[in-house]
Amino acid sequence: MNFPFRIVGFDLDGTLVDTAGDLTAAVNHALALLDRAPLSEAEVRPMIGLGAKHMLEQGLTATGGVPEGAVERLYPELLRYYGQHIAVHSRPFPGLIDALDRLDALGVRIAVATNKAEGLARQLLAELGLVDRMSAIIGGDTLGVRKPSPDPIHAMIEQSDGGRTAFVGDSIYDVMAAKAAGVPSILVGFGFLDRPAEDFGADHVIGHYDELVPLLEAL
Repeated sequence: MNFPFRIVGFDLDGTLVDTAGDLTAAVNHALALLDRAPLSEAEVRPMIGLGAKHMLEQGLTATGGVPEGAVERLYPELLRYYGQHIAVHSRPFPGLIDALDRLDALGVRIAVATNKAEGLARQLLAELGLVDRMSAIIGGDTLGVRKPSPDPIHAMIEQSDGGRTAFVGDSIYDVMAAKAAGVPSILVGFGFLDRPAEDFGADHVIGHYDELVPLLEAL
């Protein structure tokens, strides 16, 4: 049978890769420079999704507020630490590699549109052996706009030579961007969700990557 999609796009943090451990460590490194108490991974997970600066601001807010100039001072420190420890704990979610192998075998192009800085996204994917599988990697700083704008998804599709596309993510920004881009949105129920899965308004929800290819085949 002919597979109904030519491109499957993915968000990165909380979708392709469980990065919460390394992002939590980076946030706590920055917080320690202000003598703030560390946050747990469970506390940091819902802060992920709009980029590292937003995550830092949320972390400061949660531990006593945002002093004047603190974000500007701590953000480079957070990025430096994270870049040096980007894949200590981060791993692909269960079933992902098998799903990517199945999509590859079907001739589907696999691509990424993330709000993570493109350089860090490429570094992480390279350290996990995934970067060469991607037909496009659009980061939060690639275009000057980020999700929930549809522009990153449009650019991802264009760089992947076009065709019917589905987008997989774990945040409301992913769902909004996919809807605005006019492509089906698939939510991973195991991602860094900040609300119940049914509250996102995604077209479809999966609970494990084993479900992805059969779902796409049925659309």
